[in-house]
Amino acid sequence: MTIAVIITVAISLALFGSGLLVQQQISHMRQFWDERVSVTVYMCTDVSPSKTCQENGAATNEDRESLQADLEALPEVSSVKYVTASEAWKDFQDRFSENQALTEAAQEGDIPDNFRVQLKDPNQFDAVLNAVEGRQGVDSVHNDQKVLDQFFELLDGLKWAALVVAFVQLGAAALLIGNTIRLSAYSRRRETGIMRLVGASNFYIQLPFLLEGAISGLIGGIIASGFIVGAKFLLLDRIQSWFNFDISLSGGSVAYVIGLSLILGILLCTIASFLTLRRYLRV
Repeated sequence: MTIAVIITVAISLALFGSGLLVQQQISHMRQFWDERVSVTVYMCTDVSPSKTCQENGAATNEDRESLQADLEALPEVSSVKYVTASEAWKDFQDRFSENQALTEAAQEGDIPDNFRVQLKDPNQFDAVLNAVEGRQGVDSVHNDQKVLDQFFELLDGLKWAALVVAFVQLGAAALLIGNTIRLSAYSRRRETGIMRLVGASNFYIQLPFLLEGAISGLIGGIIASGFIVGAKFLLLDRIQSWFNFDISLSGGSVAYVIGLSLILGILLCTIASFLTLRRYLRV
């Protein structure tokens, strides 16, 4: 039974710790992208298919200068960068260099010149949209945050699914711990009775059982720590290798999750043991 408790606690804490790692990874990724997410305002060209551009024609230098001045004056805007058509084409080639079919299908001039607007708060997109929508020379406005929100919604769903499974496992572990301590105390009821007769206090009688639960939780937490470290290096770091930017978690984040899992394991087993003894044994 004790081995069963240790294994259950280890699995529960491993799932719980992995869920926390995923949560911290998602938060780290959000912070990384929030600092880099931009709003792109595409300008009209002679070949722009939109109705506005066909009616008003290509953007003029006056349109660009007026738009840039108005964007820089918005309090929600952190910075504004103008990207020429040739620079936009070169950036497209660099970003999709591994997709040869896509880069060969596109031609220089297909990507219009644009303004890349960095916001102080990514959620303030509407302020920029209201300022540029319908203006002379503006083709369309693209918000990177909308694309990332869909991606992070998927990741959040996976994170909460892992945490729900972990909490269910922790509940099952608490029940198993309580049953194990109850059986252990019942098998030692003669020794408990003798201690009671010689004047031992309730806490003194309960202490060995509490220590047994705490040690089981500690051992389970140590085993779970190995799984958490494995999840960091074998899963999260491998996913990190797929990207060209560094979003990996620091060692401090992993140590925080391991420490929290160890404390939770010890408290879970100790509290479950204490409540079981008070409720069922009345020693």
